[in-house]
Amino acid sequence: MSSTDGQAFTEELTAEINALKDHYPDPHATVIPALILVQDAFGFVSDASLIRLGEILDLPPAELFGTMTFYTMFRREKEGKHHINVCKNLSCHLTGSRELRAHLETALGIEVGQTTEDGFFTLGEVECLGACTEAPVLEVDSEYYFRVTPDEADKILESYRQKAKALQADE
Repeated sequence: MSSTDGQAFTEELTAEINALKDHYPDPHATVIPALILVQDAFGFVSDASLIRLGEILDLPPAELFGTMTFYTMFRREKEGKHHINVCKNLSCHLTGSRELRAHLETALGIEVGQTTEDGFFTLGEVECLGACTEAPVLEVDSEYYFRVTPDEADKILESYRQKAKALQADE
């Protein structure tokens, strides 16, 4: 087991990454799937994880960092159980994403980049979610919601809270 600032690359994780490396002829082709494995294991990708991943893939951590920061799906810090992204590109901006973001900040009691005290939601803002004709767009855990109003955002948040309550009741 290799430790990375409180995170441990288990033998299983290392084996999965090595299997990717063996599957692709060029280690660069393994970067995104390997980053996904690391994030799935720890909830985010730390600097120490990038260093360890670079050792396994024989690639510079700076290169891994460049790839990781290009994509909005990778997180640099531990976040809430549910990650909310508000699109801020031109189409969304013109149709109310700024107001939607402000409403979510108030409703959740946090600002963009923060996580609720209970660790349930993290609020983010992204440049584009690629659904301009359906603006404003909200993404929660890779699920897209289109033409979202503040009232609809409240219903979306409540649905996630209700699902969590139902799961707790079943345990």
